[in-house]
Amino acid sequence: MRMPSLFPSLAGATLLLAAGAYAQIEGGRGVTPVDSSGDFEVGGVSVDVAAKTAEGARLGGWRLAQRKAWVQLSKRLGGDGALVSDGTLDQLVSGIVVENEQIGPTRYVARLGVLFNRGRAAGLLGISAYADRSRPMLLVPLQVSGGVETVFEQRNDWQEAWARFRTGNSAIDYVRPSGTGADSLLLNAGQIARPGRGWWRQVIDQYGASDILIPVVRLYRSYPGGPIIGVFQARHGPDNQLIGSFTLRVGSAAGLPRLLDAGVTRMDGLFQQALRGGALGLDPTLPPPPAPEPVVDPNDSDDAAGGETLAEIVGDTGAADAGIPLTIQFDTPGASAVANTEGLVRGIAGVRSASTTSLALGGLSLMRVVYDGDPEALRRALEVRGFQVTGSGQTLRIRRAPQLLPSNLPADPNPAG
Repeated sequence: MRMPSLFPSLAGATLLLAAGAYAQIEGGRGVTPVDSSGDFEVGGVSVDVAAKTAEGARLGGWRLAQRKAWVQLSKRLGGDGALVSDGTLDQLVSGIVVENEQIGPTRYVARLGVLFNRGRAAGLLGISAYADRSRPMLLVPLQVSGGVETVFEQRNDWQEAWARFRTGNSAIDYVRPSGTGADSLLLNAGQIARPGRGWWRQVIDQYGASDILIPVVRLYRSYPGGPIIGVFQARHGPDNQLIGSFTLRVGSAAGLPRLLDAGVTRMDGLFQQALRGGALGLDPTLPPPPAPEPVVDPNDSDDAAGGETLAEIVGDTGAADAGIPLTIQFDTPGASAVANTEGLVRGIAGVRSASTTSLALGGLSLMRVVYDGDPEALRRALEVRGFQVTGSGQTLRIRRAPQLLPSNLPADPNPAG
């Protein structure tokens, strides 16, 4: 009797597995962060302006919001709160955020937010444009609703709230995945519960981060369309350690985005408080383990070396040829930035090689550098060449320092009346 062939069944199973994997990484789950820049933000600016036309009232309201926001920002950063001309403000303002607005035929009533370019505003106020920030932290937002745990498996309200959050005023250097591509496979609810360091090291290296932050929200609905209670927990690290928690409530389902936005703001405050208290210290088990040292038998000799022992040969040449591998994270707004940064790093004395290993145009790329010497010496050499350098050990983050007093702004502008 002839046995039936198993190959068609195996082929069908392979196709099903391939289709399942493809379905896991495809779909409309991606939410790109709205703003990851370092702009200064002033929110909640109320305006009420009347004009001959609706458009004129709106433009007048935006002008008034810029002036009010500048006064608030100046006082917040230690200035005297003096006004500057509208022309200067136009060069300082990088965006207007409409929180709420009502437009009539001749009147404009709104609550607005104003974003100021950090470098230009700091230069005009005479302060440093840079603030101490944490090491890059990979953000893994977990939402639990109806008993279902979701990270990037599908698009959800908690992910969207973190994408709306503007990180310019935060001391935490967030690395926010968009949820596209392989994010749903690498970062999911199951991964959060796995304390294994090996896989976590691979994941955070993929995203150019140094540690993990896990903001958790559990949503409880009284009835469809009714009140919603959100229980928020701030967690940290591969061991999922609890930093703090709080509870918020909203009266109806329509207020869920507002509830989550408030939760994100308070969650960021908990993370910053933990950073200041030292609770977000470096986990020594997360960096890659050091390369094993060669085991040498001192009694083993090398005849070709004229009687010299193998230990002497390695001691004379092996260490000199090895160099120290480092990872440098740098911004790549365009393709030219990659070549320029690589060329600058290669020009530093002691650098054996410098090559980009992970490219993200418009984001954060990774460069592998082999350096002969102390990593602190490389840090000083990068700072001399105009970079702001953060990080420690064999992982550094460099940013190009902008001009603090732009040439197109007056050093002492005349205040507007």
